[in-house]
Amino acid sequence: MMSKTGSDIWSKWLLQSRFGGNPQQLKSVMENLYPARDKVLSNAALKENEVLLDVGCGDGFIAFGALEKQETCKVIFSDISKALLDQAQSIAQEMDVLERCQFLVASADDLSVLGHESVDVVTTRSVLIYVAAKQAAFREFYRVLRAGGRLSIFEPINRFSDAHPSPNAHSSPEHFFWGYDVTPVKDLAQKVNEIFRRNQLPDNDPMLDFDEYDLIAFAEQAGFGEIHLELQVNIQPYAERRDFETILRTAPNPKMPTTEEVINEALTPTEAERFVSYLRSTIEDKQAIRTIRNACAYLWAVKV
Repeated sequence: MMSKTGSDIWSKWLLQSRFGGNPQQLKSVMENLYPARDKVLSNAALKENEVLLDVGCGDGFIAFGALEKQETCKVIFSDISKALLDQAQSIAQEMDVLERCQFLVASADDLSVLGHESVDVVTTRSVLIYVAAKQAAFREFYRVLRAGGRLSIFEPINRFSDAHPSPNAHSSPEHFFWGYDVTPVKDLAQKVNEIFRRNQLPDNDPMLDFDEYDLIAFAEQAGFGEIHLELQVNIQPYAERRDFETILRTAPNPKMPTTEEVINEALTPTEAERFVSYLRSTIEDKQAIRTIRNACAYLWAVKV
């Protein structure tokens, strides 16, 4: 999928709009991701001289972690974005690990560029949320794994999260926006959230059409004989001082516009000024408390 500027949405989001173009925000994002990366690799149980396939590798976060943790392994970087693969290849060259790497343009549900039983480990992180044909992806993971091979994935369970507003039982109350109580401008928040909902309808959007039980079923139906899943759910108040302009320039995922773009689409100039003014004062208040709701699942399985 390409943006209006010609760059694909995946590289644009990962390299810019994920953190609003703010290097400090990027640092914070990455620091929060390290535990997930380490857990995915721990569950993968990568051994010496094995081949790991990182599906939807993005900028190589999981893949480079594998290269560092197991110095004799080889890693196949796989992604639908050629721009991100080129970025990863440049990093691999700088790290002097290029001879241990392979780079393939492929989607998670079609790994036909790889033969049957050609890798020892398959990893993904926040990839299946963008894949409509999830069962097909699991079948491909199973197909390319050798006997005894391991699958290790991390996926957000967005049905539970308020990061993608949706009219289901797990959504946060309508007087909340970004986890903040915005009761005085609730009418405007509802208009903004409606645009988010239109972009990602909960009944058919890949980011919202599954939960942890579906992940187990996908793995079992693909043929995996040993399956484990760990669900993590968090609802907690959080005091956080965030840069408001960075938040406005941030997009929640590659398929969505930035928050500023959504506000401008949903509201009149007068409404937008009122809404942004209230949000700014709330977020920049050192005493403001944000309620965070999120859930994620770690699944690991063995091809027995």
